[in-house]
Amino acid sequence: MTAPLQTSSYGIETTTQAGYGETVARVRDALKEEGFGVLTEIDVQGTLKEKLGKDVRPYVILGACNPPLAARALELEPDIGLLLPCNVIVAERDDGTHVGAVDPQSLVDVTQNPRLAEVADEAGRRLRRALERVAKGGSS
Repeated sequence: MTAPLQTSSYGIETTTQAGYGETVARVRDALKEEGFGVLTEIDVQGTLKEKLGKDVRPYVILGACNPPLAARALELEPDIGLLLPCNVIVAERDDGTHVGAVDPQSLVDVTQNPRLAEVADEAGRRLRRALERVAKGGSS
């Protein structure tokens, strides 16, 4: 069973019973369907093992970018690049595979630039749809 989307002050998240590798692939596909490309990938598990000798569960941070939305945001707030790309995490947990995405509206709050609200709303809708696809068991 998959949990419905939850929100926090800075994120949108869900948990699925699908395996970690399958979920990472579904997240990538769902992001692509919403116009996001993955610009960066940080293997947190591998990095902590290599740098600290610490064993942790599988955890990846995907830096997702929707170029048209990023361009609009940069026009409105040139330093928004400090807060981009939109991070999406996939992490193995006791209750399943956790998926979370930054809530772009929280970036508007950080910048205190209300002109970004429309772009953040669009990015948020797209990220929510992507996570809903993953939660329902697929990318489409």
